[in-house]
Amino acid sequence: MERIERHASHGGSQEVWKHASSTVGGDMKFGVYLPEAALRGQKCPVLYWLSGLTCTEQNFITKAGVQRYAAQHGIIVVAPDTSPRGTDVPDSPDYDLGQGAGFYVNATRDPWAEHFRMYDYVVSELPAVVEAGFAASEARSISGHSMGGHGALVVALRNPGRYRSVSAFSPIVAPSQVPWGEKALAAYLGDDREAWKQYDAVELVGNASERLPLLVEQGGGDEFLHTQLRPELLQAACEKAGQPLTLNVREGYDHSYYFIASFIGEHMAFHAKALA
Repeated sequence: MERIERHASHGGSQEVWKHASSTVGGDMKFGVYLPEAALRGQKCPVLYWLSGLTCTEQNFITKAGVQRYAAQHGIIVVAPDTSPRGTDVPDSPDYDLGQGAGFYVNATRDPWAEHFRMYDYVVSELPAVVEAGFAASEARSISGHSMGGHGALVVALRNPGRYRSVSAFSPIVAPSQVPWGEKALAAYLGDDREAWKQYDAVELVGNASERLPLLVEQGGGDEFLHTQLRPELLQAACEKAGQPLTLNVREGYDHSYYFIASFIGEHMAFHAKALA
């Protein structure tokens, strides 16, 4: 790995690292906040944060204000890029497909299949890199925003026992039923809608073998609320399955990082309790 940024923050260190990923077949970047205890070599739990469409590893670490809470609770926070990148990585002129829009799936359709394997990267390779390279314990939680909220819910639901807690801000809960998801899943996986279900939180809830409580934060003034996000679909699926869900609708808040920064402290406390 190569460290390409380092900034002192709240007694710890906000860093950005680059490494060669065998999963996506190219270099990947991730942000990592190391609280003071981790810098001293004391093993700390890890929160993985998955960002949304058009984001890189930079958006969350520069806009959410998470470092203050990570320092308070002694949690390492890891925020990877949202897709593979590079001149040899396929892309699209559309913001919601290709580089910056990996959707946290393992693509099976050309030209995406060679590099776009973000599901495996998040679930397997990235934690292995983090736990080998830093003072990170095997206690993990996961969260994310929008496309990344979709990724966090799917990853947690498909990997029982791997995460202590899961939360999401403005997640795409039913990608099989909304335009962003339909476009991405068709491009990356093909037209077989049965294959899409493995990356759809609403579809996964009913068959989940672990009832890990879900915490979802949603802005009531979000411009994408009724067209792309549709949290009521997740609420109905959870009620039917007996899946614990806390859905907070915050009136007046939109889809931006102003919303995330307003409630990231509550989410960090939620994860800290589970990680303790």
